[in-house]
Amino acid sequence: MSSQPPLLTDEARAAALKKAAEARRVRAELKQLLKMGSISFSELLVRADLDETVAKTKVLAVLESLPGVGKVKARRTMESIGIAENRRLRGLGEKQREELLLAFG
Repeated sequence: MSSQPPLLTDEARAAALKKAAEARRVRAELKQLLKMGSISFSELLVRADLDETVAKTKVLAVLESLPGVGKVKARRTMESIGIAENRRLRGLGEKQREELLLAFG
């Protein structure tokens, strides 16, 4: 079985592209808010429970957007807690959330 993308009508493809672009815009906005300190990490986790787009955001991208946290610190912290690099906010366990809040809360 070959792994080809599903065949979509032009309308369905356009809708999917629009939805993806919107999700990217929302995630970029969130990361900007984090960077500026307008939203806290704990507020973001609350949002992730309510908003599908936020829930699908990668943990690594979120941590790297926090003020004072770079790529190295984000990866090291995730590794020490035992969170995979490709984990998304929705996939975090209760314990992992607590540990991240302790580290970056």
